Amino acid sequence: MQQQQADVAVIGAGIVGLAMSYHLASKGRKVVLFERNSKAISASIRNFGLVWPVGQPAGKMYDRAMRSRRTWKELAAATGLQCQETGSLHLAYEKDELAVLEEFAQAAPGNGYSCELIQPAQIGKYTQAIKTAGLKGALWSPTEMTVNPRQASAVIAKHLEEKMNVTVRFGTAVNGINLPHIDTKDEQWKVDEVYVCSGADFETLYPAQFAAAPLKKCKLQMMRTVPQPGNWQLGPALCAGLTLAHYAAFESCKTLAPLKDRFAAEMPDYVKWGIHLLISQNGAGELTIGDSHEYGPDFEPFDKAWINDLILKYMHTFLQAPEYSIQEQWHGIYPKLTNGETDLVFSPEKNVTIVNGLGGAGMTLSFGLAEELLK
Repeated sequence: MQQQQADVAVIGAGIVGLAMSYHLASKGRKVVLFERNSKAISASIRNFGLVWPVGQPAGKMYDRAMRSRRTWKELAAATGLQCQETGSLHLAYEKDELAVLEEFAQAAPGNGYSCELIQPAQIGKYTQAIKTAGLKGALWSPTEMTVNPRQASAVIAKHLEEKMNVTVRFGTAVNGINLPHIDTKDEQWKVDEVYVCSGADFETLYPAQFAAAPLKKCKLQMMRTVPQPGNWQLGPALCAGLTLAHYAAFESCKTLAPLKDRFAAEMPDYVKWGIHLLISQNGAGELTIGDSHEYGPDFEPFDKAWINDLILKYMHTFLQAPEYSIQEQWHGIYPKLTNGETDLVFSPEKNVTIVNGLGGAGMTLSFGLAEELLK
């Protein structure tokens, strides 16, 4: 068995592990990054690629998202990875949806958000991709960005290895941690500390500690269209009324409760399966559409076609695009905290830190969280 040495080991090359590796290496630490698969294949590539600060509660979490945003821009400048500052539009087609947007927009300056309420007559300045009939208003936020998650993980890992002196070991499972040593199939590494960023894998390392943690797994279903013809552009990432009931940023709005009551009465299947709708566009012109939220300790590998049908039905209430043909359908699984907290950071033993539980906001929060942890 070969003997190797580094300052820090990071286990898991999803977005959380990449973020930890990036900020550790930025501080001059010699990092070894392990990933059991030949490349990142889990939740970090099975998402919208959206950096979504506007969905985070004001204060600590919004600030964390904005720090992540800055890091994404730094990485895009250094690597050329796709990073489009598209902004976002929350669309309101009902009076109760508009009431939430009005309340949120009124409080936004005092809460640190950069957004404004848009009248229906103004919407054409921002996008040509929505149905204007019945539109009552929209919330414009300039802070949201779109990256290509399938590209980003590989590009960042390559950048870490080639430009930041990180040793990257894809296809290498960590079989045991017995500090100061870490064992893999072929190597033993001597390190001072370890960050375990294992996503929805609760079983391999520290299973007892994960079993005691307030975590559950969430399965989401998503789709992607064929490329849109003629260089048609979506413009801002789009969402509508259901999204107001999903993101914590809107929980402070008193007008949200009656909106949730209407959704429960009129759209119970959407509520039961945690369906809301985001639409983003990647550099190839494809639209990414989703998603749903199904919770449990594990899941059948088979997607539910009728959940996708519900997603598409709601999409057609507001999206106006030239091509709706679906070329890909998939699901992702990510860990989510059950205690209302925003992340799970704890030490199961000396010099080992578990970083997990960012829910569906890994792209938005990981770089900011890693920066906080390493101050």
